[in-house]
Amino acid sequence: MSGERIAVLFVCTGNICRSPTAEAVFRKLAKGAGLGELTLAGSAGTHGYHVGEAPDLRAQAAAARRGYDLGGLRARKLERGDFDRFDLLLAMGRDHYSILQSMERNSSTSKVRLVMSYARRFLEQEVPDPYYGGAQGFERVLDMLEDASQGLLESLKGSALR
Repeated sequence: MSGERIAVLFVCTGNICRSPTAEAVFRKLAKGAGLGELTLAGSAGTHGYHVGEAPDLRAQAAAARRGYDLGGLRARKLERGDFDRFDLLLAMGRDHYSILQSMERNSSTSKVRLVMSYARRFLEQEVPDPYYGGAQGFERVLDMLEDASQGLLESLKGSALR
């Protein structure tokens, strides 16, 4: 791992809906669990469609209603160096997972996982893209990412953060 802190990168397609939401949710829940100083969160997209843009306004509004702030985040594209900077790279879906796996140099000690592999209440393996849907899609994404983040924090508490 990266020393005393565990660095987690959340990855989706354009880095304006799911992954920045996951970053904000994880940060706030980690802080609330007293793990804010032991964790570092980031987000990126597999594609550079929105580099430099703020998260989708609908994602920001849904997150704000639950006390998460996405306003200061800006989209960026995944870089090969992220595999050196982050201990875990968490994909929102199978397509992202495949891209991450293909970029990873050392697959024998893979850092790549599906974010929903940490979920406790949801059985879905992928976080659906809410971009082309309505407001309820952003709420569902938040529900899923809160669940997965709580499971991830439990996992981290049980292992590397002792």
